Amino acid sequence: MTQLYSLGLGVGTQNLNNEWLEVFYPQPLLNPAEATASAVAQALNYQGGNQVIELDVDKMQGLAEALEQAGDDAQAAIARSFIHSKRPLVATLLAEDSAPKSVPEGYLKLHLISHRLVKPHGTDLTGLFGCLPNVAWTNQGAVDLDELPERQLQARLAGDLLEVACVDKFPKMTNYVVPKGVRIAHTARVRLGAYLGEGTTIMHEGFVNFNAGTAGPGMIEGRISAGVFVESGSDLGGGSSTMGTLSGGGNIIISIGKECLLGANAGTGIPLGDRCTIESGLYITAGTKVVVLDDQGNEVNTVKARELANQSGLLFRRNSLTGRVECVTNKTAVQLNESLHVNN
Repeated sequence: MTQLYSLGLGVGTQNLNNEWLEVFYPQPLLNPAEATASAVAQALNYQGGNQVIELDVDKMQGLAEALEQAGDDAQAAIARSFIHSKRPLVATLLAEDSAPKSVPEGYLKLHLISHRLVKPHGTDLTGLFGCLPNVAWTNQGAVDLDELPERQLQARLAGDLLEVACVDKFPKMTNYVVPKGVRIAHTARVRLGAYLGEGTTIMHEGFVNFNAGTAGPGMIEGRISAGVFVESGSDLGGGSSTMGTLSGGGNIIISIGKECLLGANAGTGIPLGDRCTIESGLYITAGTKVVVLDDQGNEVNTVKARELANQSGLLFRRNSLTGRVECVTNKTAVQLNESLHVNN
């Protein structure tokens, strides 16, 4: 009997020192069926714990047969497609959800999020930055930075151009996962490890970091920083931003509730409840002094914005005469244009 937290069969890229740069998992599994986990464990002589097992043709052949006998046709088909690959192959078996210790483990967890198998903060990514290398992402795939000058030279000598799209630890999501029912105007602005719920639209200036995302439907023209999750029906206007929370950072996790609106160039450093609006150009941080008004416009008290965190039905605005930040009851919730979110 073998039980696993996650399992992935992957094909990836290594540098000249046989160190992993990236891994693509076509169909990662969360809590795989016991029959599948046991078949993989037996075929690969799995010894327990979190293991990264590099595969050759013989191992892949045996793995494919074991998966077929276990009745997992989908994973067996992946194994069979890998048999004649000339690229580095790997099986990553995670017995528990613990901090990733290697590139294959880290990439498997990022895939779990982008495949919508877990939501942001739903898997342990502690120390992920430390185990992922900085890579040149090119039109010929991932290239080790130390090997890049030689690769560029060889490409030029062959009459080609090795185009470097970016240098980063994280690739763009769409080179690995394209979730069902989304629109992404500029794919380079969504990192692997982003979670995009069905009905999400990311406009050209929208950005979604890893371990962050949207429940969908939603219109994203602003920035969803690492660790931030936006609930359904919300709209982040052009140039708006959310204050991210990385592992080891602050202990306030920023989130946006349902049917919220961040106006153009607005931002928040506090979690918002449902049906909240921050007017254009206003950035609310935890320490922002906010004057709370009643429905008649009378001043009730003055508080720091953190005291209003997670409360629903709020409208934050700046008084155009005095410049002070005010909070009143939000009379209307944002209404998304439904025709813009029919993405499938």
